[in-house]
Amino acid sequence: MARPEVTGRKQFNAVDAADAYSVEEFCARHRISPQLFYKLKPQGLMPVTFNVGTRVLISREAAADWRRARENAARASHQGVS
Repeated sequence: MARPEVTGRKQFNAVDAADAYSVEEFCARHRISPQLFYKLKPQGLMPVTFNVGTRVLISREAAADWRRARENAARASHQGVS
């Protein structure tokens, strides 16, 4: 198979197209460790999860909401510092 940089075609990434991520996929995508995820989840600092059978998943929308909330919290803390 030809490399995308040679063909100019974008490579399909199934994780990017997913409607929901596993905890491991979410952590890898956001460059945090699963340990940090499970440490911050009880504090309400991680996205909402849902179960499908025994799997714990995070919807694309919940991940986007989480990123937005983290950005807003960072913005608010920076505005409070003069």
